[in-house]
Amino acid sequence: MAPVPVPRRAVLRGTVLLGVGAAAGGLDLLAPGEAHAATNPGIASCATWGARAPGSLTVIGSNPNKIIVHHTATANSTDYSQAHAYALARSIQNYHMDVNGWADTGQHFTISRGGYIMEGRHNSLARLNAGSGMVVGAHCPGQNDQAIGIENEGTYTSVAPTTALYNKLVALCAYICDQYDISPTRIYGHRDFVSTTCPGDVLYSMLPQLRADVANALNPPAPWSAIVDNATAGRFTASANWGTSTYSSQRYGADYRFADPVAASDPAWFKVNIPETGSYRVDVWYPANAGYNSATPYIVATSTGNQTVYVDQRSGGGAWRSIGTFTITAGDKNVVGVSRWTSGSGYVIADAVRLTRV
Repeated sequence: MAPVPVPRRAVLRGTVLLGVGAAAGGLDLLAPGEAHAATNPGIASCATWGARAPGSLTVIGSNPNKIIVHHTATANSTDYSQAHAYALARSIQNYHMDVNGWADTGQHFTISRGGYIMEGRHNSLARLNAGSGMVVGAHCPGQNDQAIGIENEGTYTSVAPTTALYNKLVALCAYICDQYDISPTRIYGHRDFVSTTCPGDVLYSMLPQLRADVANALNPPAPWSAIVDNATAGRFTASANWGTSTYSSQRYGADYRFADPVAASDPAWFKVNIPETGSYRVDVWYPANAGYNSATPYIVATSTGNQTVYVDQRSGGGAWRSIGTFTITAGDKNVVGVSRWTSGSGYVIADAVRLTRV
């Protein structure tokens, strides 16, 4: 895994501007932005979900230095409602107080399978929002005065948490790390400190990705976009079967390429230097004409193989048009192609493409 940035309170991203103008048919690389503060992801207080009054709790002035991830080891409920989430929080508190004999809920925060975040132990939310001090928990012996404990509803020994739960876990961890200046590298599983199966084999195996996702949430990748025109030197290739035209004023640059449809691929390729593996939105530009093809195949070289998207080039021309978002691996390579193999009639057009990291 790539080195994880230090917490955003300690650093602001630098600014770099590279590239040449799009009008010249070159590559546009947008300047990176600054790191930004993580925001409270919508944490319901103890009062909001109807907690009982706690027993005697200890609030200390020192800040936590890590996060510990747990699972509740309860059923993987398919009730994703807020009402279920609040009932879960009350059930956990009752169990911890009435069966375990604790003064309150043991963990600091709880996330339901529906993606609702709740304060667990009283005073946890106030201290987190202030970014100063913590309430001593009861979720992990030896770590209760050092670690923020997060319970995730469900049992994750053989299945992964829901997307809603995972996304809120990322958001909550980012907020905790930001408020307390905790590095995302200091996110652990319960089993790292005591002999337990918690937080389950599957969720535990996701912790490296969780650390990376939290780091990205705190220091998002720099905005990046690249435009390749059919006239960009060394970035566009096509066989002699592709002609050049200036007929339409809807063209992106000085001209565009065209070819007759045929039962063979013979693609025109746009080459892009992808900075890192990730999700990229692909936009295409072409002039539209009633005599052009109604099903022009655009080939996108994704991380899982080529994907083809068909575009009606009889309309919607003279502007950027999204054909989707794809996972594309890093490297300087042919990324988007225009194929001649189509059931439609009329010329297929290759003019310009734009990729934007999302």
